[in-house]
Amino acid sequence: MRVTPRRGNRRRATLAVATAVVLSTLAACSGGGGGSSNAGPRGDGVLNVGMPNAPQADNSNPFLATSASVSLGYRAMIYEPLAMFNGIRPAEDARPWLAAEWEWNEDFTELVITAQDGPEWSDGTAFSAADIAYTFQLVKDTPAFNGAAIPFDEVEQDGDTVRLTFGESQFVNQNRILGTYIVPEHIWSEQDSPETWENREPVGTGPYVLETFTPQTVTLTRRDSYWQGLPEVEELRYTSYNDNNAQTTALANGDSEWSFVFMPDYESVYIDKNPEHHNLWFPTSLGVHGLWLNTDQKPFDDPALRRAVSQVINRDDIHVQAHAGLYPALENPTGLPLPAGEPFLAPEYQGAVVEADADAARAELDEAGYDTTGDTLLDPDGNAVTVDLIGPAGWSDYLTALSIISDNLGEIGIEATLNTQTVESWRTSVDNGEFDATLHWTNSGGTPYDMYQHIMDGGMYHPVGEGSPGGNFGRYQNPDADAALDTYATTSDEGEREEALHELQRILVEDVPMVPTVAGPIGAQYNTTNWVGWPDESDPYGPPQPTQPNALDIVLRLKAAE
Repeated sequence: MRVTPRRGNRRRATLAVATAVVLSTLAACSGGGGGSSNAGPRGDGVLNVGMPNAPQADNSNPFLATSASVSLGYRAMIYEPLAMFNGIRPAEDARPWLAAEWEWNEDFTELVITAQDGPEWSDGTAFSAADIAYTFQLVKDTPAFNGAAIPFDEVEQDGDTVRLTFGESQFVNQNRILGTYIVPEHIWSEQDSPETWENREPVGTGPYVLETFTPQTVTLTRRDSYWQGLPEVEELRYTSYNDNNAQTTALANGDSEWSFVFMPDYESVYIDKNPEHHNLWFPTSLGVHGLWLNTDQKPFDDPALRRAVSQVINRDDIHVQAHAGLYPALENPTGLPLPAGEPFLAPEYQGAVVEADADAARAELDEAGYDTTGDTLLDPDGNAVTVDLIGPAGWSDYLTALSIISDNLGEIGIEATLNTQTVESWRTSVDNGEFDATLHWTNSGGTPYDMYQHIMDGGMYHPVGEGSPGGNFGRYQNPDADAALDTYATTSDEGEREEALHELQRILVEDVPMVPTVAGPIGAQYNTTNWVGWPDESDPYGPPQPTQPNALDIVLRLKAAE
């Protein structure tokens, strides 16, 4: 069984790494948005894209998460990465894009990139390796552009190749590095403060240029030429709707043809409006949503109680009732979503299925010295076990899931109280560890490392009351987990890396630093009235979400409907 992506090992352009996914379910859950549809006539070469992300400021800086180009996803139509990844099939090889080929050394501290011959910037300037070298030097010198804190050492150009060296192994950051959007040196080098530059006239190597911008709608038009052949879509119109309801209405009536928005009743409000052409696909990556437990304080400083909670939670109910079946169900006790996680499973967990089992939870608690008086669970000291669950107001899927969890905990005598907070207050509580238990998502990446590191990295530990925005919200500390994470990230031995990943799976199952509940989807709604060729279960060539880095790959494959 191959657990790691195919090694660099002087091989070229064969890295099986998937795109880093920052779970954009946040926008869909929170229900931002603004604007109204400006959809054009049908069949005129226009593709109408929508997101419920509120009126946008005129900012097309591709490196800033707050820019309109990132929020709506159109940066992927203007700027291009070195390689294209399939985020829902992480075992697949990455495809060369602006890099014709690349080569890692044995310990992943050196990367040599060969620039693609043929791309041209939209202002007519030739693309070259100098642009690649400049971009990485820019990221190295601009902390705001280096969110993953990649330890760049040297950036050197030699003809059509660029050599990058790093202070430590970058095995776990291959996707982030090769997925970097490349910008033109002749434009960006003129900016004194690139981290605040609004980049209102973006120049990229992609097949589209920005035509018009309003806070509600951004229009991109197709260039006259493109190095890979022109797409059939002549114009892209991105509309930012006021909220989830407005976005859903636009999808239902056809004004919006491509979006990602949470629909609690998607069958009746969307699919049934046009069963022949309205489609929805929510595949998973290697990230999850789950119940984060504060392991630094009672009652969840006890692994036995954490195991009992994991055993009694009904994940099927959460999948169906809270997330309307849109967030894929989790079956494996390791938390790895399937099928994306299958290549990484430890042998003892292959074919394993996790199911709610209140009797097993009670047996776990009995063995650990817990007792029950009436309907109340007592800890080994004789104190009643109570839990405060917190959730963000307005996030109906999370609140429904927490209500289900509260009922589940009641089956083993735990009194759970659900308290809602404003989204901002909730995020602060999560970062500061000021909770007993709460739902939150994990990071996702080309391997399960990102998910497990986000949950249990002791290097991100902060005492309750101190912010930990990078992860480990549950304040988990385990030297075995830290050692396994370090080995996975730094070793050049595939066998050691495989065993380290297996150890992380065992720790999550046996010590339960967090309880995975549903897989993190990278989903979308799409309309086949005018355009066909979308990724789906029969052709899963990439995640369908319009804000993902592979969105350009989707548009390049679309064909006008007959």
